[in-house]
Amino acid sequence: MTKTQNVAAIGLGSMGYGIAQSALRGRHAVWGIDINADQMARFVSEGGQGGDVPADELDSVIVCVLNAAQTEAVLFGESGIAPKLRKGAAILSCATVPPAFAKDMEARCAALGLHYLDAPISGGSVKAANGQLSIMAAGTPDAFAALRPVLGSISETVFELGDSAGAGSAMKAVNQLLAGVHIATMAEALTFGMTQGVTPDKFVEVISKCAGTSWMLENRAPHIVAGDYTPHSSVNIWPKDLGIVLDIAKDARFSAPITAAALQQFVAAAGMGYGAEDDAAVAKVYARNAGLTLPGGDT
Repeated sequence: MTKTQNVAAIGLGSMGYGIAQSALRGRHAVWGIDINADQMARFVSEGGQGGDVPADELDSVIVCVLNAAQTEAVLFGESGIAPKLRKGAAILSCATVPPAFAKDMEARCAALGLHYLDAPISGGSVKAANGQLSIMAAGTPDAFAALRPVLGSISETVFELGDSAGAGSAMKAVNQLLAGVHIATMAEALTFGMTQGVTPDKFVEVISKCAGTSWMLENRAPHIVAGDYTPHSSVNIWPKDLGIVLDIAKDARFSAPITAAALQQFVAAAGMGYGAEDDAAVAKVYARNAGLTLPGGDT
């Protein structure tokens, strides 16, 4: 049987909440932590642990927040949890961050006797809730061993990419380059099709069965067809993530012009007020520029 653990899940957003649910379904004792008290109360109502988090009794901590700054704050900030953990506890860090940051976090955790796994995630909110994430992980063998029970509960595939932090975040940057470009390109192709009389629903029907498809097209284009921009992953994620890609590329003296072009479309979408909407809302940039009306009446 899989060993059960005492787990703190920090960050109960669209991905983090699903991860916490999956850990709970794996019979772990899970404390959900978020700045949104309603999310915490909801998690307790579904079987999560209530009351104060017993930091010194935790086996593992899942950190699924927005970025490097938030990751550092929840671990080492004024109320950071890392110094409160017992030696031998393990941290699963899921945010998209620069590889150098992951290496720094690993070193700081090791100095406290803690295991750190550089473990960015992919799969979206539905797979997070179903325990089917793909995890791009790197860390010491001891870190993998300590987190194996939690990984088994929240993921379908764990890619073991190295015995020290950084390699997981590097691979996630590669993935985010493709994912962000694919979303922006999907939006461009869908709205281009509209100028030629191809309706969004017909676009999805045909292209999803043709060579031009992608996972992001098949996942995000239906949001546009439905005119539903409820955020599963928001526009605001992409200036951060593609910004990380371009920062890494700059340090490597690598030109990434397609990434830069996609980034500008997400920046434009955020500037138009769509930042908190589903990232498929980048199509609204194209629609507005071309005078098109998307399903749901958006232009």
